[in-house]
This record gives sequence, structure tokens and C-alpha cells, in this order.
Amino acid sequence: MEVEGQELQKRKQLGEDSMHTSRDYWRSRNGPRKFFDRYSLPKGWLYCPPYGDNIGLIIPSKVPLSESFNKNIPPGESYTPKEVIDRQRCLGREIGLVVDLTNTDRYYPESDWTSHGIRHVKIRCPGQDSVPDAESVDRFISEVVQLTSQESQASKYAVVHCTHGHNRTGYMIVHFLVRNQSVSVSEAIATFAQARPPGIYRQKYVEALYDFYFQSKPELLVCPQTPEWKRDSDQDNEVVAPSGNLARTGAVSDADFRGECIPFAEVQRMRNFCYLVLNLHVQATRNIQIPGSHPVSLDRDKLHLLSQQLYHVTWSAGVPRCMMLIDKENCYLIDPQFYFRKVQLRFPRKHIYEGRADITHCCTLLDGELITETEPETQVKKTIYLIYDMMAFNESSVTELPFHHRLRLIEEEVIRPRNFERDFLSTCVNPYHHYGLEPFEVRRKDFYLLSVASMLIKDTVPSLPHSADGLIFQAWNATYAPRDHDGRLQWKYPGTNTVDFLFEVGVDGSSLLYLQEHGNKKLIEGCRVMFKDGTDLSLYSGRIIECSWNSHEDAWIFVQIQTDKSNPDYISVYEEAKRNIEGTLTEDTLLDEIDIVAGLPVYSDWANRHSGTFRNVWRRQ
Repeated sequence: MEVEGQELQKRKQLGEDSMHTSRDYWRSRNGPRKFFDRYSLPKGWLYCPPYGDNIGLIIPSKVPLSESFNKNIPPGESYTPKEVIDRQRCLGREIGLVVDLTNTDRYYPESDWTSHGIRHVKIRCPGQDSVPDAESVDRFISEVVQLTSQESQASKYAVVHCTHGHNRTGYMIVHFLVRNQSVSVSEAIATFAQARPPGIYRQKYVEALYDFYFQSKPELLVCPQTPEWKRDSDQDNEVVAPSGNLARTGAVSDADFRGECIPFAEVQRMRNFCYLVLNLHVQATRNIQIPGSHPVSLDRDKLHLLSQQLYHVTWSAGVPRCMMLIDKENCYLIDPQFYFRKVQLRFPRKHIYEGRADITHCCTLLDGELITETEPETQVKKTIYLIYDMMAFNESSVTELPFHHRLRLIEEEVIRPRNFERDFLSTCVNPYHHYGLEPFEVRRKDFYLLSVASMLIKDTVPSLPHSADGLIFQAWNATYAPRDHDGRLQWKYPGTNTVDFLFEVGVDGSSLLYLQEHGNKKLIEGCRVMFKDGTDLSLYSGRIIECSWNSHEDAWIFVQIQTDKSNPDYISVYEEAKRNIEGTLTEDTLLDEIDIVAGLPVYSDWANRHSGTFRNVWRRQ
């Protein structure tokens, strides 16, 4: 052991000396000039075993490094993608898939795999004590299952790597074993440890696995000690772009979706219920997005739509939509990636008026948005879920009902019983539920007569305690359509149209912007993006960036990194944004058209006939 320790120390010294031979400059956002070598080795990588034994068709591995890193690697210690392919081929294993769990793109170009006909999948996982989220786990399992289910790929292997191939890699593989081989968490952890010693050595990852599947961790189970090659540093040394100060005020953050993790089988059951309610075919698990209604952008070409249906208007909060499923005693918030988080909210039925607190909603599905309001005087922030539509009420689909009927159901069946019980319990000495401890408030979104649009733009929106980027026009009699449709229109203030691109730095240092087309990334020729002067572009390479169009510069301007997205927008989003930019509908033109529509006899007669219901139905009490 002493000889091995001396040899390890020699190799460490050699590696450390070589790591300092080539350095580049970079400037931190708020600090002095610093040194950073783009090809510096991840701490502990040099002495970490390159890969483990196969677990079925899965091979756990540390991250391979491109040949550009070889100047910092002692002779005979390199581990490039080409060497991975050759080594596994010598063992009779043909690689069909590589799953990259690292949080950076600096280690190798994707073409190192794709040029050999190997599919590469990037699932960003921060590492350290940040356990991969459930969406990432679902995608990982989907990708591996897809590989093994295709006849042409059935005998090929999947190489899975994070930086060192133990914690994040082990966490994903254990999930796969539990779900696809019907083994316990303990058995799956042991299987991985045997194939990739010492296995998962971070306590938080192990505890998260037991918690996720509601299994008790054995009292005698002790996590392995941190390997010798990793003890010098507990950092993965993955360089990512700074994003802490780039988020816009009022934007929904990941914290808004925090809640209890739930078993995968339960997620699938609830997803299937949503598809059934919306009359959609059960979707594949790959590239899942939340289903449901999406507004049509209102530009000059579509301005005539306002006169074809009876519309009402509200503000556009400028945040991602999210659904809510109320299922008996539990409530689930559904994020844009269609993942469910259990949140502690209570929704009694109208029986609460009769003193029956035991009857709650069962499979009621709502559509809405999470907003963050800031109190002007105290600057205290609070989160509110605004409900603006309903798709299912107590297990029954209501998508065929007209919008005004669905809105009335929200008020009478969801909001009022909650408010009634909340007010009643506030007077009790020992209440059975504490509404004040819920993670956020719940309200119904207000809708107004079309003629109120001018007041919304000029008075209401500027005084809102949260962000807003335009108006939403909702047809009074429209059914709920789980797609883009004319029953819901959206107008944005000029300059607020944005597109989420995948940004990469080319081999020649050029800036490249990609979007999605038919599930593949497509380079957008002739697109130019501008960052702040002095920005190190390599820090943004491989990230999803939100950009807005600047007509004066004839270029896209960087807004922020989209930390909650792993894929860029589809090219259709880009084309629609370009159309909106080219045919921008100004505020004056919009309001002039609304004045004309509101003065039409059919609209005036309808407004007069329903004027008595507006106070009770449209305006929140």
C-alpha cells in the first residue's frame, strides 16, 4: 500500500505540473483579470479509473477528454472518445449511445461521437450535492430504453459518464435498474458498486434514491469513503457561465416548483389522465412538454380575428404556464417540462358550506401561471398561482364547455370554497389546516370586457406588482383546445418577442445559433448574437440562451441563460417571432381596432345583456 501511495503521489505531481503549462486569460463579471486554462483537467480525473464493468448494456465511465487536453496529460494516460470506442470494441462492445451528464461542454465536441455513427445525448446535471432532478432521470431512462428497444441497436451499448463516473452516473443507473429490472434500491446500489468500485460515495445521492422510491435505508448501510484520487479536491471543476444576476425580475424560478418527489409510476398515471382529459394520444416519454392550449400571436395579419368572436381581455404575465392537478388529499403542480411536484395545498368542495370538511376535489385539472408579486412599500416577494382555465372537474373533462362556463366553475367550485374555509379556520383555536403555511396563494385571474383594453394597458398593467409583457384575448364561448387556436390570442409589447437558442462557439471562434427542427438541431445561418463587451463566449457555449431582437443592430441580443431548458426552441417559434417583429402591431393600431370592434352592434348588445353578470363572474370578489 505504501508503494502504491508513493506511485500515486508521483503521478499527481506529474499531472499537476503539466496542468500549468498552458493558460488563457478570462475576466470574471465583477472581478479582476484571472487565469483559466480551457484544457485544464477536472480535479481527480487523472487518477480515476476510466470505466467500470458493463451492467447489462450500460457502461459507466469517467468523462473522456478530447485530444486538445493531451498537452496536460502524461503519456499513456489519455482517455479520448476515440480511445473509448476502440477499447470497448476490443472487448466486443459496439457503442450506440453516449449519455453525457456533465454540466459543461468543454470536454469534447459532440462530433467526436456522431462522426462514428454514435448518438450523443446531453443531460446537464450540476453535480456536487445537487442530485439530478426527476425530469433528467426520466429522460435518461427513456434514452436507454429507446436504444435497447430498437432492433438495429439492440446489441449496442450505452456509455454513461459524468465527470468521474460515480455519483451522478451511479444515481442514474440505479434508477434505471430499479424501474426496469424490478430490483430494490439496495440491490441496484450494490450492483453498481460491484461494476464501478467504490460505487456512489456521496451520502446525499444514496438518501435521495431511497426517498424517491419510499424505501427504508438499511441501518447498517454506510456510504464508501471518498476515493483517494478524489480527496485532494471535492470540486468537479466544471466551468459554467455565470447566471445569478441575469434572471429577470418576476420570472418563475426553479424554486417555485419545489415540492415532494413522487414515484415514476405515479407520474405516468397522472400524465395519462391529462392526455385522456385533453383527448390526446399517450405521448412518448422523450422530449416531453406540458400539453394544453397555446395562444396565437396577434399581429397585423390576424387583427381581423377580434371581430369574429366575442373576446374578453386580461394581461399576459410573461411567465411559463403550469397546470395544477388536485387529486383527493394531494395537490400537484405541473411544470413546463410536464413533471409533477406534490405541494401542500388544500381544496375543499362546496360541501364545506354544510360543515363537511372531508369532501375534497378528486382529479380536477387547472391551467394557470405562477407569478411573483413584490410589495411596493416593503419589497417583500410572494408567489401566487393564478388560475385562468379548467380542463377537468372531479374526474370529468370540461374541455367542451364554453370558456365562460369553465371560468364560473373555477370561481364557484375552487376559489370560493377555499376562501370560505380559510376565513372560517382563521377564527378557530385549533384549525385542522393552516392556510397561512401553504407555499403560495391561489387566485382566479381576472378577465375584462374588450372595451377595457385601453385601461389595462395604460393604468392596470403599469401598476401591477409583478411583470407583464402584453395582453391575452380569450373568446367567451370557446372550448378548450390543446393546441394553438384562435380562441386565445396574445399580443406582446413591441420588443418583448424572444427566442431561446442553443449557442456554440465554432472552431474558428465564430458564434453559432441553433434551433430545433424535426427533433434535430439546425444551424440558423446569418443570425448574429451580441453579448456585453468583454464577455468570454466560451462560458456560454453549449447553453440555451434567451435573446431579443434589436432592429437597430440588426442582431439578437443576449438576455439570459435559460437554466431550466435543455433544448432550444423549435424553428417555428423563431419564424413566428420574426413575423411578429416584421409586422409589429403597435399599441395605437391595436386600440384603434378594439374601439371599432367594441362599437359593433353585436358586441354592444351582447355586453348589455350580460352586464349584470360581470361583477359576479369576471371580477374577483
